[in-house]
Amino acid sequence: QLHSLLVRLTVVSNMAESDPKTLLYLFERPTEPVFMPKGDKNVVFDVPDEYLAERYRPLKNDLESRFGTDERIPVKTISLPDLSLPLQLGRREQFSLFLPHHRKMAARLIDIFMGMRNLEDFISAAVYCRDRINPFLYIYALSVAILHRSDTSELQIAPLVETFPDKFMDSAVFAQVKEESNIITNSDQRLKVEIPVDYTASNLEIEHRVAYFREDLGINLHHWHWHLVYPTDTSRTIVKKDRRGELFYYMHQQVLARYNSERLSNNLGRVKRLNNWRDPIEEGYFPKLDSQVASRVWPPRFANTRLSDIDREPEQLRVDIQDLERWRDRIFAAIHRGAVLNDMDESIPLTESKGIDILGDIIESSTLSVNRNLYGDLHNLGHSIISFCHDPENKNLEQFGVMGDVATAMRDPVFYRWHAFINDIFLEHKNTLPQYSINQLDHPGVVVTGVTIQSADSREPNVFNTFWEKSDVDLSRGLDFAPRGSVYAQFTHLQHSKFRYTIQVENKTGSNKMGTVRIFMAPKFDERGLPWLFRDQKEMMIELDKFVVPIKPGVNKLDRISDQSSVTIPFERSFRNLSQAPQTGVALDRYMFCGCGWPHHMLIPKGTADGLPCDLFVMVSNWADDKVEGRGDPVCADAASYCGVRDSLYPDKRSMGYPFDRQPRPGVLTLQQFLTPNMFVQNVKIKFTNQYKNRDEAGPLPHRN
Repeated sequence: QLHSLLVRLTVVSNMAESDPKTLLYLFERPTEPVFMPKGDKNVVFDVPDEYLAERYRPLKNDLESRFGTDERIPVKTISLPDLSLPLQLGRREQFSLFLPHHRKMAARLIDIFMGMRNLEDFISAAVYCRDRINPFLYIYALSVAILHRSDTSELQIAPLVETFPDKFMDSAVFAQVKEESNIITNSDQRLKVEIPVDYTASNLEIEHRVAYFREDLGINLHHWHWHLVYPTDTSRTIVKKDRRGELFYYMHQQVLARYNSERLSNNLGRVKRLNNWRDPIEEGYFPKLDSQVASRVWPPRFANTRLSDIDREPEQLRVDIQDLERWRDRIFAAIHRGAVLNDMDESIPLTESKGIDILGDIIESSTLSVNRNLYGDLHNLGHSIISFCHDPENKNLEQFGVMGDVATAMRDPVFYRWHAFINDIFLEHKNTLPQYSINQLDHPGVVVTGVTIQSADSREPNVFNTFWEKSDVDLSRGLDFAPRGSVYAQFTHLQHSKFRYTIQVENKTGSNKMGTVRIFMAPKFDERGLPWLFRDQKEMMIELDKFVVPIKPGVNKLDRISDQSSVTIPFERSFRNLSQAPQTGVALDRYMFCGCGWPHHMLIPKGTADGLPCDLFVMVSNWADDKVEGRGDPVCADAASYCGVRDSLYPDKRSMGYPFDRQPRPGVLTLQQFLTPNMFVQNVKIKFTNQYKNRDEAGPLPHRN
């Protein structure tokens, strides 16, 4: 006891103030007790007696001697928060952001963390909650709080694949990983465990052709992190971000466009909307995932399963298919009326600039919805009804399927069918808006005269090259009750060769101009091999990049490399190693918020062996009409197109998806007829080679002539 007291006094005297980085230890091995050693240095939290779970309080002295180290983190005793609401979710149950009761519990826990007066109190509350709150709920709420508190917002949290790897990969991997870590005590000598490429289905299931997209680790991490940045149910100061409702629409619309491009690359038709909820769902899905927290297998959905009304007491969920139909009809009626009703029965117009944002908040739905009682919870409870279709009344005590978790939902083919329906609602509104006139599209005096792309490993211009790449992820932070030290799993994902855009722009005005370069791409032909009508091809346009450039009088040659995309974040940020993170400054700040972004390795669709013909669209719009006043100097704008900018306004005044977010002007049937002088379309191909490379094997970009 004397030794323990001396250790505490030494630590306290050396720590004048709390270090926010200590919070990061709470992400490690989330089901292990908080008093066990954390991190490479085996740091131990000096937990007050009353903070220990009742099971461990009688063992306090034994635990201190067993886990005693020279590096201890003191934990202040504070007035304990009321956890009665978040404690309603059991430690071994699943947590879902789509369930209203779970969202309320998460909102309460976030409010507790956000309400702590200072960093020291925040750390104390987080330590107290860790062994009491459901681990999934705890990590989500802690992540949101760290991201939004001013004293912790610069922290970089571990990617979820390291904290809960069981949400992202074949359950068979973990037996191999634990065997390796138990037998080989030296982590430097441990071999990588390979995650199988085809573990959820065989090639007899045609939907499995695009499993590499749906089950990609980076894509599912993006979806999880987007919902960290944009939570739905907590204080309005956190929920209310610039154009968040519109961003909900646009991010998911782009996911859908990208998925459809992958389907065309694999001889599949575009995804069908899930708009008749009385018909069986054709597609089945067998996730092959285990929940390490719940000690349960994620339930499958068999082909031709029918949706049912849900009545489940454990989740406090009672919702009928008729509820979804009523909410859908009311939203469509509001769109056709051009206005929604708020909870004061006041009419709010769905204007050209704000209507899409209002609808996004209603459909998602977040606490920003103008009238949840009238317009309901369509998107979230649609996810829930699908996720419980195997056990709608809890007769078999089964938990929800992968559609019920933001970290796993994109694995399921039905996710894209559901969001095709959701996207159709937004399109109904977009179709009521005035078409863009030539004046709204043109940049007078600025002409795009040519566009080429050059890939790093090809002399042939205007060809994107794609292939398979093998990369590693460290699972040690998520292997509870296993020996310490890194243990890696190797996974296979799509990748493309680095490339460069060269854009020729002529400025005929005689004065300096500023322009916004907007780059999109879409397949040239539909699933029947026929050229698109513009009204259909515009929905296939995936955004590749957007950036602002000065345009001097005369001919300008603009160079832009693929790594600079405004849509993506680099591989290192999707799967970031915290021990190699920047320590201070802007680079550190980006490490956290910029965890939100489309994974760069999935920037370009797969293509085909012969080369998938595509239209590469480049537009230089007038920055004077695009710029947003009062934005300041944004810290992080790497993936602004899909994630916005931290603590700032969205960096583009135009509608998201401009110029493809509305129906074309009269007389425009094709993309070529849509063009104005400040636009250019280049014929390109995406060639896929069925080769496997290890990371960093791709060559450098060719030097510019």
